[in-house]
Amino acid sequence: MDRQNIAQNELYCMGTLISQKIFGPNSMHAIKASELEIKRLNNMLSRFVSDSDITKINSAAGLMPVMVSDEAFRLLKYSAECSRIYNGCFDITVGSIATLWNEYKIKKISPVRKDIRKQLAKVNFRDILFDPDNSSVLLKKKGQSIDLGGIAKGYASDKVLEVYKNFGIESAFVNFGGNVAVLGSKPDDSPWNVGIRHPRHKDSVIGVVAVKNKSVITSGDYQRYYIDNSGKHYHHILNPKTGYPANSGLISVTVVAESGVLADALSTIFFIAGVEKSIRILEYFPNIDVVFIDNDLNLSITPKLTCSFIPLDGIKVSELD
Repeated sequence: MDRQNIAQNELYCMGTLISQKIFGPNSMHAIKASELEIKRLNNMLSRFVSDSDITKINSAAGLMPVMVSDEAFRLLKYSAECSRIYNGCFDITVGSIATLWNEYKIKKISPVRKDIRKQLAKVNFRDILFDPDNSSVLLKKKGQSIDLGGIAKGYASDKVLEVYKNFGIESAFVNFGGNVAVLGSKPDDSPWNVGIRHPRHKDSVIGVVAVKNKSVITSGDYQRYYIDNSGKHYHHILNPKTGYPANSGLISVTVVAESGVLADALSTIFFIAGVEKSIRILEYFPNIDVVFIDNDLNLSITPKLTCSFIPLDGIKVSELD
């Protein structure tokens, strides 16, 4: 393909490094538009942006409802529905306890049980009150905080693919710090090969999945973590029921789906739920595929991935029943 029809870039946004590569006559226009879209979404959905819709809701917690954009309202409703369906494995009101853990990370100290109990009392998706007539959202209790970290990047990847399509692009990928969404196939019509990071070997992959028109999103205990002053490892994926990092026996979960926002939510849910509960949830998602990696680096995959997943040499893979 003519180099003039290839555009690629990197930017840091949404708390991660984002890379894109686009093929087609309008690739330069598409990549500029997608960069603007990513920044727009970050400014709307990040609790770390001072005037975002999410920050406004959090700042008014326990005080008053906040009118938000229709788009943010829809995503919050979707997220709350995920919280309702998968109660105990997903809750977007974990912001206050996530802030506490970030303080632990900065100080490199062990968690304090009474502090966690105090913040855990603020975690309850049922305390999000929606007013569809005014497109407003209220958190019932002071100190409550919404954090869309478990779903926003998947949603953003879907929106970026929409931008590509609006410019007539048929071949592209975007990588949100390891969470990948691909449009179509490669220019030669072969599938995209998306690497799944080895959870214990930095800068190494444990396997590759070949996909077209899919999102490949991973939740793992190696992505963001800290080691306290006693040498204990704490990762960032918090169990909303305990307030502590999830301990389900899994260290990495990769979900392959057409929808990035669904894949993002499910990767978090499965990581917290563990394999057995996840298998039951998968009965409702026949078009979703998953790669589970447990504490002993055992890999198990859904049956349809057998033909498209290639493990690293020496890595044994079992197929889920």
